Amino acid sequence: MDNTRSFCITGTGTNVGKTLVTASLLRSLLLLKRSALAVKIIQTGASANSPLADRSHYRLAVGDLTDKQTSDCLHTYPLPASPHLATQDCGVRVRVRDLASEIREYSKKSQAEYLLFETAGGVRVPLNDTEDMLDLLADLAFPILLVAQNTLGAINHTLLTLEALEQASCPIYALILNQTHAQADKTEERILSDNGAILQKRLAHFAKPPLFVSLPFGGLRETEAVAQLAEILMPLARALTEEKKEDSLATLVQRDRRHIWHPYSRVPKEGEEPDPLYPVVNTYKNRIQLADGRSLIDGMSSWWSAIHGYRHPHIVQALKAQATTFPHVMFGGLTHAPSVRLAERLVSLLPPTLSRVFFADSGSVAVEVAMKMALQYQNATGSPEKTRFLTPLGGYHGDTMGAMSVCDPVNGMHQLFSDRLAKQYFVPRPACRFDQPMRKETLDPVTEAFAKHGHEICAVILEPIVQGAGGMWFYHPEYLKGIADLCKAYDCLLIFDEIATGFGHTGKLFALEWANVTPDILCLGKALTGGTMTLAATISTDKVAWGICQKNNVFMHGPTFMANPLACAVANASLDLLLDGTWQKKVKTIETILSRALAPCAHLPNVSDVRVLGDIGVVQTKDKVNAASLTRFFTDHGVWIRPFSDLVYIMPPYCTPEEDLEYLAKVIYEALAECAEKKKQAINWQKSTPDISFFPVQNLKTKNRSQERLAIGVCMLELSDSARKELDAFFISKPEEQKSIRIYSVNACHGPMLQIALDNAAENDVVEKNGDYSFCIDKDLLAQVKSVKIDLTYMGFVVDPEQPLPVTEGGGCGSCCGGCH
Repeated sequence: MDNTRSFCITGTGTNVGKTLVTASLLRSLLLLKRSALAVKIIQTGASANSPLADRSHYRLAVGDLTDKQTSDCLHTYPLPASPHLATQDCGVRVRVRDLASEIREYSKKSQAEYLLFETAGGVRVPLNDTEDMLDLLADLAFPILLVAQNTLGAINHTLLTLEALEQASCPIYALILNQTHAQADKTEERILSDNGAILQKRLAHFAKPPLFVSLPFGGLRETEAVAQLAEILMPLARALTEEKKEDSLATLVQRDRRHIWHPYSRVPKEGEEPDPLYPVVNTYKNRIQLADGRSLIDGMSSWWSAIHGYRHPHIVQALKAQATTFPHVMFGGLTHAPSVRLAERLVSLLPPTLSRVFFADSGSVAVEVAMKMALQYQNATGSPEKTRFLTPLGGYHGDTMGAMSVCDPVNGMHQLFSDRLAKQYFVPRPACRFDQPMRKETLDPVTEAFAKHGHEICAVILEPIVQGAGGMWFYHPEYLKGIADLCKAYDCLLIFDEIATGFGHTGKLFALEWANVTPDILCLGKALTGGTMTLAATISTDKVAWGICQKNNVFMHGPTFMANPLACAVANASLDLLLDGTWQKKVKTIETILSRALAPCAHLPNVSDVRVLGDIGVVQTKDKVNAASLTRFFTDHGVWIRPFSDLVYIMPPYCTPEEDLEYLAKVIYEALAECAEKKKQAINWQKSTPDISFFPVQNLKTKNRSQERLAIGVCMLELSDSARKELDAFFISKPEEQKSIRIYSVNACHGPMLQIALDNAAENDVVEKNGDYSFCIDKDLLAQVKSVKIDLTYMGFVVDPEQPLPVTEGGGCGSCCGGCH
């Protein structure tokens, strides 16, 4: 149920008393009149109900208090060994993803207020050949009660375990130091007492120090031991019951909607349906855990940045270490080791002429810096007339004013600002596919643009090899060589925007390596810090730097948080991981699997193209997708994929397991296949006639009135030219009706559908956008509209009046992913 609180009880090793502590704490909660359940996640060496099984110990501990179920066991294996070996002996492979999902589902369905999940062995006990119990604890993110054995060596074992949990960002709720044998003499008593004192002192450095409990030896008779320890654990049990549960999903979303404005989203007025939100409570490796308990496979690397996955211990440790010295200091007139080391390492990875690193706050700012460098360079070197940029259509470079001016002006996201942006020159998108031979004529538009405007062009800016948010388009490396030659011929600069492509995404460390072309200015960002903090870099040649700075000039830019030490330290840690020699193999594996697993999508009737390069997998649809409803479908199926326009694409973290890659591709296929099937079913309905056919679809309740929607017909495409001319003629002959008629397009999983809404309060003018006509119609005018002849024969079908379409007010039937919209 929603108010269930789940905890994990783990230990510093085997035989440290986890089961005794779990049973005793269970008793404490029951004595406090709380419903509780102790669950052994994996039991090895005994059957679930064997006298030796932990579940039997739980029952025995509380048998005098209740006859209700208080114990359970999820998995049992007969071999008394680690879960890895015990499961292998049974021909089973336990995976963290599956086990965590099972535990969350168990928690969600449980009627108990408190669930105590006891793990097997210590935090590093292996679950399979690549994952251990720590991975499960980190994935679950349940508060952890760590049981340590109070004996010689306890400090070492406990601190190492705490460090491992802390590095994995596991929430440690309490440390329970358990004495597993009777004291022998005063010397040992002194040792045991000192263990507790040292450990309690070491806990003080935590941001939220875990609770500390020291348990004495409970004796050999278990029932007496449990009763004694339950009394000692009573304060801990009370703390658990008094701890406030985090905000519920509904509360968190409501608070968000009151104040937060999300990217590329609207702020709805009261009563309007807002865009969906999915609150996150935890991330680990390639997983995103939602507040409602769902665990999602991340297919986006958090907008292409989290290449190592989330909460990598090495990156987290670098962040913490830097925070203890100086988290920030201004960069004007000062410097520091993290920034110097990062600049040196970046320069060492790039072509030799790229030697000057200017740190920025974000990718968009890095592009702004590059454009300002190009403008200031041309002005300083005697070409002040060169003030325009040349760029291919289909590009995307950010959302700030300068960056927007070089984004695609037609199909991009910034048409609203087109009249206020600096005017740049655009050439057609490079039509030469990456996987096909380069055609010489592809460069003709660029050559013509230089011939006409070369005297005005200060720089060419483009995304090498892969156009990202502008269309996920992969083009031939030879195109870059041709662009570079033209830049040299016309003495303009070449800017590569590798914010999305840098650090391995294309299969090369930097996409420029595919063409062996060195730009004058390079922009990096996103994956620079492994998706942990915001940081970007604009790297130029000495030629550009010296050209700007001649005659004592300075470059006019200086972000407050330039070269933030925390971000630089994290970026260095990310480079450590990237350069360990395995990234290329990981990316190649992703490319191989996605190429095979996404290939079936190409055979779907609503798919126009499938392409894969590096860790980028793209399925392009024939029509634009409904991003919100398609995202909902993906989330419901356990993956995080955020499509846009006509693109369903993934760019997963390099640490993504092979089975997760297969599953990502499988869900994409299922979503698009379902949409295709919906359209196929619709096509099989009644054939149309040339005349308009009217009949009720369903009544819809709105805020102010009841509307009746009538279907005219269903078409697979927009209205033909002849149909639009018929409508135009009707409006010309009856201009007075332009304020009373509204036809609009609704898709409803069956292709665009023309409908009429009957509304007594008709008041809108006719609107035509992209071939879709919109107008309102009063009931009194219905007969006149019926007389309009529109040729719908080619459209193939209309809806059978006996089987109305399941139309909803927002469009779509509500039963599929919405990708057909």
